[in-house]
This record gives sequence, C-alpha cells and structure tokens, in this order.
Amino acid sequence: MPARLVDGAAHARAIRAELRLAVERLVSSGRPPRITVVQVGDDPASTVYVRNKQRAAEEVGFRSSVERLPRAAAQADLDQLLDSLAETPGLDAILLQMPLPAHLDADRALARIPPRKDVDGLHPYNAGRLAQGTPTFVPATPLGVLELLRREHLDPTGRHAVIVGRSRLVGRPLALLLLQNHATVTIAHSRTRDLPGITRGADLLIAATGSPGLITGGHVKPGAIVIDVGITRDPSTNRLIGDVDRPTVDPVASVITPVPGGVGPMTIAMLLVNTLRAYRQQAVLEPADRPTGGPIGPGRQA
Repeated sequence: MPARLVDGAAHARAIRAELRLAVERLVSSGRPPRITVVQVGDDPASTVYVRNKQRAAEEVGFRSSVERLPRAAAQADLDQLLDSLAETPGLDAILLQMPLPAHLDADRALARIPPRKDVDGLHPYNAGRLAQGTPTFVPATPLGVLELLRREHLDPTGRHAVIVGRSRLVGRPLALLLLQNHATVTIAHSRTRDLPGITRGADLLIAATGSPGLITGGHVKPGAIVIDVGITRDPSTNRLIGDVDRPTVDPVASVITPVPGGVGPMTIAMLLVNTLRAYRQQAVLEPADRPTGGPIGPGRQA
C-alpha cells in the first residue's frame, strides 16, 4: 500500500486563512503588520522566492516591501541598509534573502538585524534561545515541519527522529525543536558512515540535503514517516524534485510529504506566522519571551 501523502499546500492555505482573520482584527484597532525583504543581486531563483513571499504577505493583509541592492554592493552598503531598517518605526520584520553574493559576510549582516525583527530566526540571540529551549523566532522551514506534524496528528513524542542534513537553516534547529517535543534525535550528514543503517532506525525520517533521490526505499524503516525538505530543479525536465526517491520509498513508508506541495508551502506560511508574532511583540500584545507554539496561539511547553 503506498504511503499517505501530506498535503502541505492545504495546511498552508488554512494557516493563511487564520492569519487573515487575525490581521483583520488587528487592523480594526491599528496598523497591519509590516515586513521588508532585502535582496542583494538579481539571482532568478531568489527573485522568484522574494516575489512569492511578498505575494503571500499581501494576501493575508500585511504591508510588504522589497529593498534591492546590486550584486556588486559592498558590505558597508548592506550594513547601512540593514541599520536603517532596524531603526524604521512600524517595521516589524526584516528578512534577508539568502544566499548572499560570495564577497558579502552573511553572519555580519544577520547580526545587524534586531532579534525582535529577525523573523528568519538566524540572529545569534534567537539561535541561542532555541538552543536553551525557550525559542522566540525559529527558522520557518523547521517550524513548518513541526506544524505539519501537529496538524497531521503525528506526535513526535517517543519517536526516533533521524534528520539527514545539518544546516543551520533546517537540520540543527529542527533537531532542537524535535528534542523539545520529546523525540529522540539523530543527525546524519555527508560524513556519516553507513547512512542506510542509521536511517532504517528512524520512526520519523527527515531529508534536508538538497541531494535529489538520496533517500531510497532501502533507507526507510517499514511504516516510517518521511518528511522531504530537499528541493532541487531537475535541469533535464525543469521539474522540482526532492531528496526522497518516491517510487522506491512510497511502498515502504506510511506517510510522506511530496515535492512540490509538502514542506515548501509551509515555509512561507510560517514566515508569515513569525511576522505576526513580531508585530504582536512590538505592539506589546504578547511577551517577547513566550515560547514558539502554533500559528496564532501558544503551543505546549517542551
């Protein structure tokens, strides 16, 4: 029997509907949340991502804008722009589109975004809060994975979760979130020996490497939940494909997220959730140190 597909697009639509209602209530007594995306250069993929983020923000009633710098911009130019946005009244969220051109220092740039406006959760303060178990802003993709599990009633408690990929955008923060939700977590990566032997022990297997087809049926424990975070465009077909080889994994897994239409739509939805939380915190509508939970209200404590 093939694995059940998780419709991430449907869940993302439900979250956006919840956000629209919340924003309507906020606007009746004040201003809407406001987000600015900073893009350096004109990389086509980044431009598409920025456009999608802006469209999604406006769809739920946020005010959104894009600040663009040329690809050859100096570090000082980027620093100056971020410093200006950091001090802009009424701007709740700043999103720095990654990756930056190679000559720019991403860590230095991210550190200039105030933690209260860092809806990507990459400022050292926010990363540290997550590591301590008291998260404020968490990167949107890990948060989207956790929200998918919650909405699908797939409780991580007691499960052995194996994450293939150790990036600071997905693998590491997701491991911390799953630990806080009582999973037993293993992180595998490019230097892991006997990867199939590790992944076959997973009740919950999450692939986040950007290596198309890396995870095959031989990597998967029968009945496992498989979350495919990887997304790559196949140059021969121009189609988006994931890290999971669906034809061989579908007969083994019990649940799987497709690519596209799985984790991807949830990433943008949770970025909007973080923006609403940033607005509420800056409007003193909720305490800044409340642990991250569901989209509109608090979740359970770890």
